[in-house]
Amino acid sequence: MPERALIINADDLGYDPAVSRGILRAMQEGIVSSATLMVNTPYAEAAAREAHGLSLGLHLNLSRGLPVWAAFPSDFLVDGAFSEALAPRLTPDLVEGEALSQLERLEALVGQPATHVDVHKHLHQHPGILEGLMRAAHAARVPVRSVDEDMRRTLRAQGIPTNDHFLGEAGPEAFWTLERLERQLAFLPEEGVCELMCHPGYTPEAVKSGYGKQREVELATFIHPRARQALSRLGVRPTGYGVLARTR
Repeated sequence: MPERALIINADDLGYDPAVSRGILRAMQEGIVSSATLMVNTPYAEAAAREAHGLSLGLHLNLSRGLPVWAAFPSDFLVDGAFSEALAPRLTPDLVEGEALSQLERLEALVGQPATHVDVHKHLHQHPGILEGLMRAAHAARVPVRSVDEDMRRTLRAQGIPTNDHFLGEAGPEAFWTLERLERQLAFLPEEGVCELMCHPGYTPEAVKSGYGKQREVELATFIHPRARQALSRLGVRPTGYGVLARTR
């Protein structure tokens, strides 16, 4: 088994300027150690510039915004943009082409390759999307976030590095309250690489989102001194997805 490691990853960098500001604060002042960037939004370039030097993966976005791949067919778009409702119809070939294009765009924006890939709305739970993403991950040699044991087995059967454990959710209420974080950290798995997914930020100012004020609760959680104290008690220092290269 790999050594114990904790990745605290903030999703949605580049989603909205206010969200990005909150994520960067959570990384610079708090305990968040990694983030994933949406590269197909109007706010991606500024977010990438402001996050220079931080640990950044790709938040593969197939549910909103414009495709990056020039050859992406309009039949799978609504008014030229992605639609979450149409995403399950995407073929592995389309997902592979778009994922590779988004990975290339991230490298161009950030100046370095993505540390890993995860997917907005966990759409890689659909088999066709996962298949296309695995092809792209092979080509780009990047790890992929697994959100359950079945996905973990599928990724590993294809030789794709992934996390051993996964924590996190987003719903009507803020998921990561300070109390929940302290409880979860107290019972972290003793072995393996655990990803804790989070959504810190400020309430979106340019994009309509069902997860708005909840982001501010999560931001307060991850910059709170008690969060760092909880990690200190465990002797755990959060890291990025590069740890997978060192533990396997």
